[in-house]
Amino acid sequence: MSGEEVANHIYSMAHMHVGNTNTLYRIFYYDCNPMSKKVHNPVSKRLIDFSKSDEYAFRNAVIESLKKKRKVALRIGELKDNGNWHLYPRVVKELLSGKKSVNEINESDVYLEIKQKGIDMKIGVDITSLALKRFVDTIVLFSGDSDFVPAAKLARREGIDFILDPMYANVEPQLFEHIDGMRSVKPTLKKKTE
Repeated sequence: MSGEEVANHIYSMAHMHVGNTNTLYRIFYYDCNPMSKKVHNPVSKRLIDFSKSDEYAFRNAVIESLKKKRKVALRIGELKDNGNWHLYPRVVKELLSGKKSVNEINESDVYLEIKQKGIDMKIGVDITSLALKRFVDTIVLFSGDSDFVPAAKLARREGIDFILDPMYANVEPQLFEHIDGMRSVKPTLKKKTE
């Protein structure tokens, strides 16, 4: 699936939640620009240029496609790396079980630790602002984690109907006390005509 197709799915899913009887205020999309730096793999010493990767091109395509869509607000955080490389959990298991030795570790067994910064704060500020200014009466959040709970609590106290769409992922049972409902939708897939 291309970046443009993913952007179309995101847009379609948001509109599926709105339906015909409600009015969309805005789609807020939170992400980080893809990493573009160059690093050396600590095992092979090979130079890795993230800006030349398929992931970089794909994520840029999603963001660029969403920029062109009506009523979409992009909230871009930052990707931070601390220079730490880690072994994948499966490799650690193989090492501990004796299935693999340290000398057999190769460049695909390690990854650079990269974290998003600023996204949770942006989500919290936007939810709080929408609730306190009474711009909306319903908020639908597409998320798989619980970082949104403080903002959801505030929105609900302000009378906002707070719906979680975990995109068919499992949700921790304790999250249900912080939302008004849960609903996942599938985007309508349009077949390409040639």
